[in-house]
Amino acid sequence: MPDLIGDKYALGTVIILVFEVLAMLSILHVIIKARSAPGAWGWLMAMLAVPFVAVPIYWILGRQHFRGYVERFREAQEKNEQVFHDLEKSLQPHITKLTESQDYYGGLLLQLSERRFTGGNKVCLLIDGEQTFESIFDAVEQAKDYVLVQFFIVKDDDLGNRQRELLKKKAKEGVRVYFLYDEIGSHKLPRRYRDSLRESGVNICRFNATQGRANRFQINFRNHRKIVVADGEVGFVGGHNIGDEYLGISEKFGHWRDTHVRLIGPSVLSLQMVFLADYYWATRKMPELNWSRVTEDDGSGCGAGESNVLTLPTGPTERIEGGTMFFLNAISRARRRLWIASPYFVTDESVRASLMMAALRGVDVRILIPDKPDKYIPWLATFSYLLDMEAAGVRLFRYEPGFQHQKVILVDEDFATVGTANLDNRSMRLNFEVGVVVLCKGFAANVASMLEVDFARSREIDSTDYTDRPWWFRLAVRVSRLASPLL
Repeated sequence: MPDLIGDKYALGTVIILVFEVLAMLSILHVIIKARSAPGAWGWLMAMLAVPFVAVPIYWILGRQHFRGYVERFREAQEKNEQVFHDLEKSLQPHITKLTESQDYYGGLLLQLSERRFTGGNKVCLLIDGEQTFESIFDAVEQAKDYVLVQFFIVKDDDLGNRQRELLKKKAKEGVRVYFLYDEIGSHKLPRRYRDSLRESGVNICRFNATQGRANRFQINFRNHRKIVVADGEVGFVGGHNIGDEYLGISEKFGHWRDTHVRLIGPSVLSLQMVFLADYYWATRKMPELNWSRVTEDDGSGCGAGESNVLTLPTGPTERIEGGTMFFLNAISRARRRLWIASPYFVTDESVRASLMMAALRGVDVRILIPDKPDKYIPWLATFSYLLDMEAAGVRLFRYEPGFQHQKVILVDEDFATVGTANLDNRSMRLNFEVGVVVLCKGFAANVASMLEVDFARSREIDSTDYTDRPWWFRLAVRVSRLASPLL
């Protein structure tokens, strides 16, 4: 018995020593690799306090740079030179030289993305799920050659089944269908759903973020993009995923407020390339797509024609934080108006300081967020910013009729964006995101009208929404704020 006790004691001592060594190595890794000081301090405190829990979590969730994606894209370029030549040739006549005023808003984004604004685009706002999916399903139904579909979340419910049956129908008609989904966001998607599509000829696959030795245990990266392209002629991007709640029929949330856009013009080819880069990463295959046929704006339908559009993908593959720079550029350019709609407001100090500075220089800064939370920690963390935001003149509104999920930015009367990126650390640093930047007064006016309706359905909040709460609520808010760099 004494020997047995001694053996257990020795084993326990070895385990503790191993974890202490791993904790020290992890701490060094955090210090060397962390992109932000608040995030580094969060991990350091966790490792010192609860190393047995924090160390393994860090090595699964802690990395902020996604490895191998850029190399695979370069491989695709080398193996498929003609594809990229055709794309460049098609876009060249449509690349627009920005005016001095437009360059003020969009010039930095050209350096950030290494892409170009194209003219002759038509951008139509699609407000809420019914309008969005009616337009998407109609475009898919009209497709003659191929359809590209990519969503973060796909659910096996009524809307998901409508999409599945439509894609199966198109595949049986001879239309090539390529379907990409995120394995974390769609973790509840049953195998029978995927098998049904695959058996009908749909090329369906997961993004496969964990492929490669360097990414094997990393589950912190998400492909948060939502893209649909039909025949390379019409494209869609925005906040909606595939699920019944996005139609506003969820028992929990009720009305679901979201925004998508429909694109016609050369910007569709740029959006198509974003999909293709993700698809090549997932499959190492390059589908044969249209890179030479650009559909011109026909002047019909909704929205604004002749828009200058930049398709802007961001993600954790970049040497600089493209998502953060995108938000900072929009905030810093604002002269008169800066309206942002996002389901989350959990940012680092640089973004919050930029928002406050914009308000202090006289810009009408408004942030639209949900009243009803879907994730409690980000929702709680937002309350901790109210004192500082109010002192600077930043106005926050909570959308009351349902859940506010759109990702929209409006700057002055010239610049508007619709996409997939939230106003949070995850979208800025960890997610693969995509949006369209539109330089067009007509489109900006449409966005302004849309957001004015949203603000009218919201209540403005102030510091008393935090200070007048019970002590235990304020404590939960402060704890959530400490966790915000890790969200």
